[in-house]
Parts: sequence; structure tokens; C-alpha cells
Amino acid sequence: MQPLRKEILTWDDVDRLIDHLLPQFEGEFEAMVMVTRGGIIPGGLLAEAMGITHILTAAVDFPAQMEMEKAKLMAWPQFIQFPDDRALRGRRTLVVDDVWGSGRTITAVKIRVSASGGIPNTCVLHFNPYRNLFGSARPDYYAAITDAHIIYPWEIDRRPDRILTGDR
Repeated sequence: MQPLRKEILTWDDVDRLIDHLLPQFEGEFEAMVMVTRGGIIPGGLLAEAMGITHILTAAVDFPAQMEMEKAKLMAWPQFIQFPDDRALRGRRTLVVDDVWGSGRTITAVKIRVSASGGIPNTCVLHFNPYRNLFGSARPDYYAAITDAHIIYPWEIDRRPDRILTGDR
């Protein structure tokens, strides 16, 4: 197995991705659910550009300790934080995260938005079809396709004892 290729992005790269996404959107969204933590910054940039003011967050956790890797992928998520159904019911909602790798997190949020009565559309900066666990399912909107491990500028280690290289 080859080591995973890394790609370190700059803020200019992120701006270009946002600019690539904006013309894709069809119609207006009445709400946005940003998936923590990765969706907070792209969601904020998109909300500002699109004038979305009804902004919510969802925090999802998947069990980390399981014996078999496949069992870990099949684990049911725990929602640490999720908006009240009344905040989503009947609203066309943009669900934003940074990347669709396996697709587990954003799909779990999409299903939960739908169960709350919202009308979800998914949006990511990067879509990795090679890791996707959901067959032909893909994000409704995405800026780029990749097979790399993406390191966004907000993920760079900023502790004073570290050099700002993107190493984790």
C-alpha cells in the first residue's frame, strides 16, 4: 500500500475553491448546517458570500475503538450537537463540510436533517471518490475531486513549539 499523498492548501487555494462552488448553487438556501470542525470555515465563507443568515452546527462522533476496521466503518454515529427539528423543518438546507472522504459524517448529518423535516443538500470543498463508502452517492456540490489527504490552512499546527509546516 502506497503512502497517502498530502496536499497542503493556502488561503488563496481555499478562495479559489469557494469561487468554484458559488456558481454551482441552484436557488437559495434558507439554512446552513456546518459540520464541526471541518465545515466551520468553508461554511462561514459560503454563508457570507450567499447571504445565508440561519446558520447551525452539527457535531458528529464515530466510535474510535473497535476491534475490526470494517466494524469501525459500520459504526452508528453519536450526535454530540444537532439543531432542534424546528430550526430545520421545511427549510432548504445546505450541509457543509470540508471533505467527503468515506462520506460517513456528512451522510449522517444529511439523513438527520431530512429526518428533522429539512431539505438537505450536501457541499464540500473536496470529494474523494476512492474512499467513498456509499457507492455512486456523491456530494450535491463540490469544488474539487482528490485522492490526497488535504491539509487546509486552518489545520496547520500553530502551537508555539511547532514549525508551521502542516505536519500533525
